[in-house]
Amino acid sequence: MPLPPEGSELSAPMLTLNTLVCRTFVFKTLLFLSMQPSKLDQTLGLEIQRRRIEKRWSQEYLAEVTGLHRTYISQLERGLKSPSVRVLSHITNALDITMGEFLRVVEELLNADGKRD
Repeated sequence: MPLPPEGSELSAPMLTLNTLVCRTFVFKTLLFLSMQPSKLDQTLGLEIQRRRIEKRWSQEYLAEVTGLHRTYISQLERGLKSPSVRVLSHITNALDITMGEFLRVVEELLNADGKRD
């Protein structure tokens, strides 16, 4: 569709189309940004993964002993999901570490990176 001459008013359908395009762009941008893992979620996930591997456990086994689904464990480890306090409690109990100690390590890792979300 050609652009209207400079200085002329946009027609209602053209204005509606422009508004729709802008809203779609904003929505997709916000959706993309909301799907980006936060540094905290990534650090929590990597620490869960590190401790699981240290015990030589599979994601399947950790899921079994915590009552969680394996795909959820995977999402946590990749920083795609944020664990609730209840979930983190199940995981830390299974990994034989207190939640306080686990979070202290995560906080140290975040401070070492100098980044927080």
